[in-house]
Amino acid sequence: MKVPFEQYADAYRHVRMRREDGILELTLHSDGGPLRWGDGPHSELGHCFADVAADRDNRVVIITGAGDRFISGLDDSWVGTMTPELWSRIFHNGHRLLLNLLDIEVPVIGVLNGPARVHAEIGLLSDIVLASDRAEFADSPHFRAGAVPGDGVHVVWPLLLGPNRGRYFLLTGQRISAAQALDLGVVNEILPHGTVLDRAWEHARDLARQPDTTLRYARAAITGSLRRSLRADLTAGLALEGLGAHGSWPDGSAPTGPAVVR
Repeated sequence: MKVPFEQYADAYRHVRMRREDGILELTLHSDGGPLRWGDGPHSELGHCFADVAADRDNRVVIITGAGDRFISGLDDSWVGTMTPELWSRIFHNGHRLLLNLLDIEVPVIGVLNGPARVHAEIGLLSDIVLASDRAEFADSPHFRAGAVPGDGVHVVWPLLLGPNRGRYFLLTGQRISAAQALDLGVVNEILPHGTVLDRAWEHARDLARQPDTTLRYARAAITGSLRRSLRADLTAGLALEGLGAHGSWPDGSAPTGPAVVR
């Protein structure tokens, strides 16, 4: 059921929204500054994307971060003793995060406005991906911190980089610069820092000239393989990540670092 924009526009603590002429800009943030990943964003974003998808007045969506980073880092304060109840919540929210993002029925433009070493895939799953020349990509919260990379990164990065490069990236902690990401086809354009969002609005206005049906059917056509891949492998990946968390810390305690932080 559609939720009116006025009802969900201010409903999420970590998402600032503005909409002009059917173009919806989502800015991920923590208290107005760069987003720090933790329980709040992990719990909110899947629900936010569902509201965005249900509102047929949204014709193009832009996703960016606040300040000079796409996501600034990790807040591990929400991770205490690993219990079945805690992992059930992580599983529930993690399962919906990327699937609901891909269920947005109109074109999505990702603006990687700076370093994205935590959940960069939120921006990289966009149909058009623009990056600041200061952007950098890595998968910091998982394998190198003792966690199984099973919450979708195990699907997304091998698709973006190719199977061998993707597995290497996840296991070694490799960092990829904006220039390397462009060469590898991970991003579509690199722009001077501070100009990326303006370029996104140029693309969005151009896309929005198409009829609603063209926008929606094009999005469905070009994201079908991504949605099928995630639906096929995300549940098992999350389950393996949960098993890995229990297996690595037999007493049930979570690490103090980012290993199981989303």
